[in-house]
Amino acid sequence: MHNHLLTKEYPVRRVMKLAALGAAATLALSACGEAPEDDSPGGTSAVETTDETTDDAAGETDDGAATSDGGESSAPADAADFKACMVSDAGGFDDQSFNQSGKEGMDAAAEELGIETVEVESQADTDYANNVNGLVAQDCNLVIGVGFLLEDAVQAGAEANPETNFALIDSSFSDESFAPVELDNAKPLLFNTAEASFLAGYLAGGMSETGTVATFGGIQIPSVAIFMDGFADGVAKYNEDNGADVQLLGWDKEGQTGSFSGDFDNQSQGQTLTEQFIAQGADIIMPVAGPVGLGAAAAAESADGVRIIWVDSDGFLTASDYSSLMLTSVMKGIGAAVETTITESVEGGFTNEPYVGTLENDGVGLAPFHDFEDEVPQELKDQLAAYEEQIISGELVIDTPNAP
Repeated sequence: MHNHLLTKEYPVRRVMKLAALGAAATLALSACGEAPEDDSPGGTSAVETTDETTDDAAGETDDGAATSDGGESSAPADAADFKACMVSDAGGFDDQSFNQSGKEGMDAAAEELGIETVEVESQADTDYANNVNGLVAQDCNLVIGVGFLLEDAVQAGAEANPETNFALIDSSFSDESFAPVELDNAKPLLFNTAEASFLAGYLAGGMSETGTVATFGGIQIPSVAIFMDGFADGVAKYNEDNGADVQLLGWDKEGQTGSFSGDFDNQSQGQTLTEQFIAQGADIIMPVAGPVGLGAAAAAESADGVRIIWVDSDGFLTASDYSSLMLTSVMKGIGAAVETTITESVEGGFTNEPYVGTLENDGVGLAPFHDFEDEVPQELKDQLAAYEEQIISGELVIDTPNAP
């Protein structure tokens, strides 16, 4: 196995944290032996984005929502005076994945509440801090960062601007030694996707015709690896229950090592990795890599009998060019979490208490089987439903070192 270090120019603390988390990305394939529907809106159209933020943006707001010692803030009395703002990561708001889901949640809140919104699309990792600071300069009441890679920028913004509220999707906050940090004016929006991806792994084990399935990630960060952990456990459980020997390529949960494209942008790398998996016999593949997953779908489309399990959103709807390949999707209710956070903020109920999406609160779940509904055996559907209930009740716990 050959290790290929990430070449993106992350801030120094981010590089150190990724390294501490075992973030060296490997392009060699590794193998290991071992839902309620999401309420967030779908859609296939591209989202209009703002290329940059300016100090003289249209619309006036108050001076921001002040935070109290208890982590709650006040909000403008009139929703029309509230400005919710969002920064994408480099994948952009039309990634058909987590950035797009976040933007859809903000759009839904704007439609429901009549608030003003501003979004800025990052073109590169070096844009994050400038984009966050630009939104603060526009007097945004709530600034939302989409993705783990915005942690440094959002945390720095929150620490420097206590009168502005912040939320961060897919990451909490930490100090220089990576110990957890709680900020009165910053709320993490997290998702225990291992619960839903366990079901996806079990499904993949039961639906594979070759006895080989695969997964790969974009970058080895907790919000990516947690999908892969659950998937690995699901495949292993299917083998245990059925005396099977379905092989998993791309992730070794015990060693926390596997296959990564190195970013969330390079679709050709996703295609290359998937072609390698297919060459080794994999017929069901779960890319956990945002738009890079479109490269995986392109490779699957060129092969015979290969199916994709999408992540974050319902890929049958959001990656509609490849709907016929989508066995299911491991969904995160990002849109619903964003809409709820904005609504609470507008109503004066912002808190810094982390939101954690689970199967129990419908924050994560499997998408419908859509075109494959008639192909999934009823016995397999019943077992998935039983395990879902066991996870919700606590009878079955999906352990992962990457849990929120």
